[in-house]
Amino acid sequence: MSDISSFAKTIKGDVVTPDDADYANSIARWAKNCRTQRESRRARQRQRRTSSSPLPMPKEHKLPIAIRGGGHNAAGASSVEGGLVIDLKRHINHVRIDAEKKLGYVGWGRHLGSGRPGGYQIWSRDRRRDCNHTGVGGLTLGGGYGWLAGRHGLTIDNLKQPMAQSWTANDTENSDLFWAIRGGGSNFGVATELGLPTAPAEEDRYSQVTPYTCPDKVEKLVELTKKWLDNVGEDEGIGSGCCCHSGRQSPSLSLSSFIMGLRRRDEHIIKKFFDVGPVVDNVREIPYEQLNSLQNPQAAHGRCYYLKGVSQASPNYKATMELIHKVPVSAMAFRRQISSNILTNVSWEEGVDKAAEAREIAKELVDIVLRGQGNSLDDAEKSGYTNYDHDDIDIHIPSASIASPTGDHWAKRADLAFASNYPKLQQIKKVYDPENIFNRWYPITPA
Repeated sequence: MSDISSFAKTIKGDVVTPDDADYANSIARWAKNCRTQRESRRARQRQRRTSSSPLPMPKEHKLPIAIRGGGHNAAGASSVEGGLVIDLKRHINHVRIDAEKKLGYVGWGRHLGSGRPGGYQIWSRDRRRDCNHTGVGGLTLGGGYGWLAGRHGLTIDNLKQPMAQSWTANDTENSDLFWAIRGGGSNFGVATELGLPTAPAEEDRYSQVTPYTCPDKVEKLVELTKKWLDNVGEDEGIGSGCCCHSGRQSPSLSLSSFIMGLRRRDEHIIKKFFDVGPVVDNVREIPYEQLNSLQNPQAAHGRCYYLKGVSQASPNYKATMELIHKVPVSAMAFRRQISSNILTNVSWEEGVDKAAEAREIAKELVDIVLRGQGNSLDDAEKSGYTNYDHDDIDIHIPSASIASPTGDHWAKRADLAFASNYPKLQQIKKVYDPENIFNRWYPITPA
């Protein structure tokens, strides 16, 4: 495009095009199957609230836009074919601490595992369970589950003030946008800074990732898990995963547990899990940062991934019920539910064209889970946690149109993603983004 040079002068940052040596690296993503999308150009913002807006040029030329933070969406929400990517990872990855207010201001493009600024951590609850190389922006505005959610809620519950070049949003200033962005994610633009509470660095925690053989141990482990969840404390958590590797005859089941302040495991129900007979005993006290990296090897950069979310009803899950009722569904745009989340993660090394096959595998696994739920889930709950879903973004956005298609498929998916909050989101979208420029993640159709 003849005016790229003029465009580059209008922003505080870099503009990368397919002619630049750094282009291949700049379009790389966590999931290798997202790298095939070729952006016409990439604007990498350098400054925080004073950065110039890169929007006039793509609006003038009807270019589709995507926002890249951590680049951890396997479906391509941070990529776009033949358009402009606003890349926050390189320069908008700062943390600044306001010790007096006990707030940390985090750049959208920062990774969760980027260290402790000034001896603080931006509440451990803002870190994703077991995997710490996701980006702060997408995780936070999409919900943000973590090991300390029982005590502190989701990451999104702790967001105090997102800020951008031209706006600040909180309970008193642009309160409608503050409501919408907490769950509506990138549908309303770029929040270059997120204000979150700080806390002293967490001490060591009792933790484990314990593998078991399948299927001989499954029934007993499920029974014990239900008993734990019936009386789970706010400083405890448990997750399970079934892993099947190509070429191996039988899958394995692993349990991840988190207990804060436990010194003797024979005083807790966790002892009964070991009585079942794991393959190996991995229980130990580890720093919280290490706890948040336990699954990094299973979610390594450079592989192909297909993700699919679903929910599972968990009766008598008292702690979750209490937490959910503390924050009403209408408090923010995020779709809050009492059912627990399940992530189906299909990954492979080579062949980015295998996504269709992976989709069928994921669908089959999700269908198995749903059959076991009977009629206990509504349609929105069946769709799972929004940050876990791969669908929708696979639909190609024509380069000639700045807005995404508003067909029945996408409209239904957004309606399920936000449930009863969707009509209000549509009204706010009409105010802040009537042209539907930001449309790469559960696109909201303006009212």
